[in-house]
Amino acid sequence: MKFLLASTTLLTMAALLSAADTVTYVGHDKVAAALAKGGPLVTASDYLVSGSHRTGNGNVEVHEHETDVFYVVDGSATFVTGGTMVGGKKTKPGQWMGTDIQGGEVHHLSKGDVIVIPAGVPHWFKEVPQSISYYVVKVVK
Repeated sequence: MKFLLASTTLLTMAALLSAADTVTYVGHDKVAAALAKGGPLVTASDYLVSGSHRTGNGNVEVHEHETDVFYVVDGSATFVTGGTMVGGKKTKPGQWMGTDIQGGEVHHLSKGDVIVIPAGVPHWFKEVPQSISYYVVKVVK
C-alpha cells in the first residue's frame, strides 16, 4: 500500500511538472549514483529532481519558495517538521538554516514513505541511525 501511495504521489508530481514540452530521461546508472552519493538528476527553472543520501543528521532548513517532496528508497531517519526554527541564519536568498526546532512534529521515516514539506515550513533530519537514501523533488513557486 505504501509503495502504491508513493508511486501515485511521484507520478502525480511528474504529471504536474511535465507542463514543459521537453521529456527528460535519466538512466539507472545516474539514478543509482545520485542515491549513493547525492546529486541532481533533473534541473529546470521551476523544479529540481535529485537523489540524496545521508549518514548523519543535518541542519534545520527553511525554503521560502520551494516545496520539497521526499520519497524514501532505503534506510530510516527521525525527521522533524513545523514548529519554530532556532538559531536561524539566512544562507542565500530564500534559504535559511538553523540548529534546532522547537514544537515541531516528529516523523519516523523509512523505506517507502513520502513526505511533502510546503515552502516556508522548517524541516530537519534530526537523527539518522545508519543511513537514508531518498529522492527529492523541489517545486519552486
